Amino acid sequence: MNGSILYVEGVTVSFDGFKALHDLNFVMAPGELRVVIGPNGAGKTTLLDVICGKVKPTLGRVVFEQYTDLLPLHEDAISNLGIGRKFQAPTVYTSLTVFENLELSLKRKKGVFSALFNRLTVNQQEKIHDTLDTIGLFEKQHDIAGLLSHGEKQWLEIGMVMMQEPKVMLVDEPVAGMTDHETEKTGALLEKISKERSVLVIEHDMAFVRQIAQKVTVLHEGTVLFEGTVDEVQNHEKVKEVYLGRGDH
Repeated sequence: MNGSILYVEGVTVSFDGFKALHDLNFVMAPGELRVVIGPNGAGKTTLLDVICGKVKPTLGRVVFEQYTDLLPLHEDAISNLGIGRKFQAPTVYTSLTVFENLELSLKRKKGVFSALFNRLTVNQQEKIHDTLDTIGLFEKQHDIAGLLSHGEKQWLEIGMVMMQEPKVMLVDEPVAGMTDHETEKTGALLEKISKERSVLVIEHDMAFVRQIAQKVTVLHEGTVLFEGTVDEVQNHEKVKEVYLGRGDH
């Protein structure tokens, strides 16, 4: 646990007798870009659900920044501590502009309604502009979000999570449905983001995994099967048997 930003120990999650996670151990370091892969039903999304508080495990513990036990906390409290999540399907405010979506996502105490009617500070405006530049949507900041392409909506939601200033960003299958060009840009975006925070990515696309991964964790039947580099993962006999060789990627 020493030096970790996220420490998952012995976590078991059961749904009506089915163990979605089974005695799972997982550790992330500050500033790490980690990719988690595995066949369908391996427990990838359940792992994210446990970390963000959506699902409470039967056994085990989850520790954030070496001292905060996340299990007793609600989702909002975990988010406020510095854990942000990007779900697989983009959930943006489609009737608002790109800029307004980021404005609503600012880390501040005001509610969603009042946020639209309070003047932004210079620092807040600069933060939004910096985020627009990072996600590649600066030129589209006044466009209605509902008119963006699928890839652009994904980048916007990543930007919305960034506005919350998370220390750990959880990203679930970010390139599903993207073109090759959008996939490449998403990889570059996540690599850039990881220079300022830890990023945990769930993904199936092995070409994309190879593009971004520093370290890969392979889940199988709710537990960690193997961890290593992309090359080590792709050459591991058990991984090839249960995942790569089955065509699930």
